[in-house]
Amino acid sequence: MTTYRRLVAIACLAIAAMVFAAAPGLEQRALAQLNPAESAAQPATPEPLIEPSPEGTAAQDAVIAARLRGIFREINGLENVRVAADAGVVRLSGLVPDDAAANRAEAIAQRVSGVVTVETQLQRDLSVGGNVEPVVDKFEASLQNFLSALPLIGIALAVAILFGLAGHVLASFSRFWQRVTPNIFLADLVAGAVRVVFILVGIFIGLDILDATALLGAVLGGAGVIGLAVGFALRDTVDNYMSSIMLSIRQPFRANDHVLIGEREGRVVRLTSRATILMTLDGNHLRLPNATVFKAEILNYSRNPQRRFSFELGVDADDDPAAAIETGLRAINGQDFVLNEPEATAEIKEVGDSNILISFHGWVDQRNSDFLKARGAAIRVTKNALEECGFALPEPIYRLRFDNAAPQLAEARPVQKAGGSTPLQKEMKPSPNMLDVSPEDHVERLVNSERSDDGSADLLDDRQPVE
Repeated sequence: MTTYRRLVAIACLAIAAMVFAAAPGLEQRALAQLNPAESAAQPATPEPLIEPSPEGTAAQDAVIAARLRGIFREINGLENVRVAADAGVVRLSGLVPDDAAANRAEAIAQRVSGVVTVETQLQRDLSVGGNVEPVVDKFEASLQNFLSALPLIGIALAVAILFGLAGHVLASFSRFWQRVTPNIFLADLVAGAVRVVFILVGIFIGLDILDATALLGAVLGGAGVIGLAVGFALRDTVDNYMSSIMLSIRQPFRANDHVLIGEREGRVVRLTSRATILMTLDGNHLRLPNATVFKAEILNYSRNPQRRFSFELGVDADDDPAAAIETGLRAINGQDFVLNEPEATAEIKEVGDSNILISFHGWVDQRNSDFLKARGAAIRVTKNALEECGFALPEPIYRLRFDNAAPQLAEARPVQKAGGSTPLQKEMKPSPNMLDVSPEDHVERLVNSERSDDGSADLLDDRQPVE
């Protein structure tokens, strides 16, 4: 009961004190209400601010400083930071290893409750021990971590090697890949792709074991950018490589085929992954890039053994062209190297001022007769037949002009009439059945000899049909 009375007395004294403190303000408000003009003329006196006691602020600063010191002692590199706090302003001083440590100390101080602002007076520690020891400690820690991870690294490496060996063994089944692919080139390409895929899978699994798949993503991203740049730089090489794949699939010719590629003529030696090698009719080697071969027009003379030859002969304008055609065809069909089916044909090509031009055509089998020899022999026998039958071959006509004289027309006549020949010519004239039209196989034998002696890879496959 006595304590209760004491509390009531203290409360009454506090109320009384508050009333006495507020009395001057109440008095001024009352005077202002009675004399508004007078109160307006007098300047208003500002009410005094209630300031916290110096003892409370100092205690709070001590708490902030103590807390920051405890935090910095637990952080490596910040243990030498000195902390001073005054009215919520924290001042940091001392030596730190680098600027990053200074920024970290400032950020930590700003997050402490009650801190108004932070002033940083930290300096970098330039002593040898302060800069070398952290590096050594970091290296020792990294080395320790590496030694601890050696068993895991060994397992990851073993997995990658096993996958790589499995891919190599699977890719070595060349007969299997040759069966499932159209040709040898694609078989090698698929086998190489399988090998690369298995190696990449093994590397990915190994990195996944080490929890380092992010490194693989970075490597693949870099490889993609590098591959794009290399692709632009080597676009001709890539074009040539893709053309090699298409040619190996389509097989437009066989080995030793007589072909005309663009303006290049020769016999095919081999088709490689980069170029098509021809042997010209002069016996020279010719390498054509596969990109050029794939885009060019290819004329294959060996695809069909039957081939037609053509030539033109003229007779005099006064001669009967039908009789000349009959005479020429009789001479051509009388040759053993000319096929009976299809028969030889002829037509009037052009009628000039002094001659009639006749075009003759005949067919030969290139397996039994050389095309150029047969054509030359046909021209010879046809010309001789026309001359023997009295047909005059066209002769050049010249117009001569002389000064102070009328123009004269002169014709160049041969010394010997058509059909006529000297005794020596008659003696040397070969019989039609004695004409040599045997196939010229020297270049073909050179190609066969080179293909048998050289073990280079060839993408030509006789098992596939020629496109």
